[in-house]
Amino acid sequence: MNTRSRIATPQHTLHARNTNDAISLKNVQKLYILHHEKPTLTDTLLKKYTEKFYALKGISLHIKKGEKIGITGRNGSGKTTLLKLIAGIASPTKGEITRNGKIVSLIDLDAGFHADLTGIQNIKLNGMLLGMTKTELRQKLQSIIQFADIGKFIDTPMFGYSLGMKLRLGFAIAIHSEPDILIMDEGFSVGDVFFKEKNIGALKNIFQSNKTLIVVSHNIEIIGELCDRMIILDRGLVIYDGKTLSPEKYRRKLSQLK
Repeated sequence: MNTRSRIATPQHTLHARNTNDAISLKNVQKLYILHHEKPTLTDTLLKKYTEKFYALKGISLHIKKGEKIGITGRNGSGKTTLLKLIAGIASPTKGEITRNGKIVSLIDLDAGFHADLTGIQNIKLNGMLLGMTKTELRQKLQSIIQFADIGKFIDTPMFGYSLGMKLRLGFAIAIHSEPDILIMDEGFSVGDVFFKEKNIGALKNIFQSNKTLIVVSHNIEIIGELCDRMIILDRGLVIYDGKTLSPEKYRRKLSQLK
């Protein structure tokens, strides 16, 4: 279930029924069929069987245009699955998801690059996949390179890049594509302190306008800094949907779960 996804997610323009909604989910379920192998009593034959696992159990949400949403919860609560369904990377087993606007997803920032291409070539490729025109890419190329700040490596193949360099380049491309809805997992907060500060500063600048941010993170302080609404998942269900909580109140809420 821990699949890797491209940083360059194609544009999704399915329109929500309520034009004030950026994203709408109605009774969304995600079922995985788990395949197991278990030895028989004689230990000579393997008996195969399957198990149903509901990662999401009837999620209904309305995310308004311009909202900044932080999704959190314990490991295995369904956060990443929900993010992938919203982004259109995966499909729900049941239920309805509608989207209104250009979506860019930063789910696993270092994925989606081509190792044999240079940084500049990957900028152009991913930029086009994100809906940027050739003219737009020419105009923004130097700004992307400057933001990524990986020096001479920008002209070298990506198989020689560190994870941090891939993260820098992936984030730089995404924010320059000017999405209506930006979807991120915790990868954006990986890196040195200066990179994190640059990312958060860029996000604050972008979302002063009427853009929508959806971020999954275990870092409650970052959610509090970037978001105005928090959703907590547990075992595939929404157990809290409201104002952002302090780390202390968040821990207290989790401690109340069985």
